[in-house]
Amino acid sequence: MARSMPDATTLPLAASVTGVGLLVLSWALLGRVVLTSRTPPNGRWLRWTLLLWCTPLLAAPPLFSNDVFSYLAQGEIAARGLNPYLVGPASGLGATSEIVERVAVYWRDTPSPYGPLFGAIERLIAQASAGDIVQGIILHRLVEVLGLLLVLWATPRLATAAGVPQRTALWLGVLNPLVLGHFVAGVHNDSLMMGLLLAGTAITVEAIEQQIKWRPLLLGVVLIALGTQVKLPALVALAAVGTALARRRGGRVSDLLLAAASMVLVFAGVSTLISLLTGLGFGWSQALGTPGQVNSWMAPTNWVGFLAGGVGAVFGAQITQTAIGVGRFVGYVLMVCGIAFVLHRQLRGRIDQVASLGMMLGLVVLLGPVVQPWYLLWAVIPLAASLPPGRALSGLAALVTIFAVLVPPSAGNFANRIGQLVTAYAVGIVLTGVALLLLRRTGARTAPDNVAVPLIGKSRPGAMPHHDQELG
Repeated sequence: MARSMPDATTLPLAASVTGVGLLVLSWALLGRVVLTSRTPPNGRWLRWTLLLWCTPLLAAPPLFSNDVFSYLAQGEIAARGLNPYLVGPASGLGATSEIVERVAVYWRDTPSPYGPLFGAIERLIAQASAGDIVQGIILHRLVEVLGLLLVLWATPRLATAAGVPQRTALWLGVLNPLVLGHFVAGVHNDSLMMGLLLAGTAITVEAIEQQIKWRPLLLGVVLIALGTQVKLPALVALAAVGTALARRRGGRVSDLLLAAASMVLVFAGVSTLISLLTGLGFGWSQALGTPGQVNSWMAPTNWVGFLAGGVGAVFGAQITQTAIGVGRFVGYVLMVCGIAFVLHRQLRGRIDQVASLGMMLGLVVLLGPVVQPWYLLWAVIPLAASLPPGRALSGLAALVTIFAVLVPPSAGNFANRIGQLVTAYAVGIVLTGVALLLLRRTGARTAPDNVAVPLIGKSRPGAMPHHDQELG
């Protein structure tokens, strides 16, 4: 009888998966309100909803990933006067360190791949927490919440510039389960990168909109450059700004070259200044390939390599890594060509700066060597602020839903616990389905004309989106 009982860790895993399922369900049903209700919620209501959803996650342990422990280890290494771009957690702190034991095995011997701005933040947190892991996690989470606040500030402004309802951009771009699960609960530094990137982009969009305002434009570009000092993918935002500036000045080749040179100059100046002021130097530029040391199964550029390696293994040939290398090279070539095509369309006025940014970041994710669920947010947030309600928006929402449930909330290696994982997801699907049925049954009995109706009932015939543009 005892053998038929589930493992003691299965029930907590099933509960956490169910929690994610209920969150995704709540978010999807809220989307029906936002997109179809005659009286959709305004920006203030959606901001309060974000606060309510985030509050319990602020006290939660790190979920979905152990990356925050890598941040703690890198910060401790820097606090001890060592170079985090040359020294990995195990060699810098010792394999028996309490922090290192919590770092994912893939990253225990790898240097930091992050820019010097984030390196300085890691070091400051290590010094402030004095090695206390809980305090360190809390401080890192506060930093990422600050990044989220910047995202929350910038997204409605980007939506207004693109002519998209702000409520749609807030729902899909900021309230989505990936933001809650990975920016807040997961404590990923992508939140800070996106906050700086989007805030800078919003300022530059407004600075170029009618006549060029050089001081705000410079401020926006500097903020984006600071985002690159957290993670380098923010660099594509400078390409979008430069192209927008070139188009505003006439769209000639000379305008494009001058704008490009200006963006490069600001990026180089900010990078040099941050590298010198933090004392971390320029070693970060040599460690950018660290994430690619692990073969990400989510990255499409690796799929051909995995397939070729499997076929080769049948004939005794070890060609997996070689094939993955070829796939990554092809991915980089396609990425560069795709970004050039998007920038050309932006220069000709066929897409705006916000849509261009979202498309380019999407190419970086799709064709890059590493894909993580939270990387999707690089593209989702700007695209949410530039796509009008329609099939493209629905497809993006479906993609968010899939990626939100792709990784279990309990971080770790489940290679030897597939059965446990399947059981947990089965329980989560059943309980989430039951919750949906109960909500629909309740909605059928109560049908007042208010915001709650589409949440739990069917869409009303003739309901049309309400294109408000309020900031409140």
